[in-house]
Amino acid sequence: MIKPGRYRHYKGKDYEVLGVARHSETEEAYVVYRQLYGEGGLWIRPMTMFSESVSVGNELVPRFRRLEEGPA
Repeated sequence: MIKPGRYRHYKGKDYEVLGVARHSETEEAYVVYRQLYGEGGLWIRPMTMFSESVSVGNELVPRFRRLEEGPA
């Protein structure tokens, strides 16, 4: 399961995951996230795509990786 928090896209920009929502017709799970740059737009992406690895050069890297939470 994808946890809320800050994530970094493999291209270098940061996003805040707000949660997971389900499509009303198909019940497919989508990750709801906000870009932490520019206008701060909201985005959704299928959970399977959000959590998959992508090929960069000769290696597979996570599309999004969760950033460690700092001390409270």
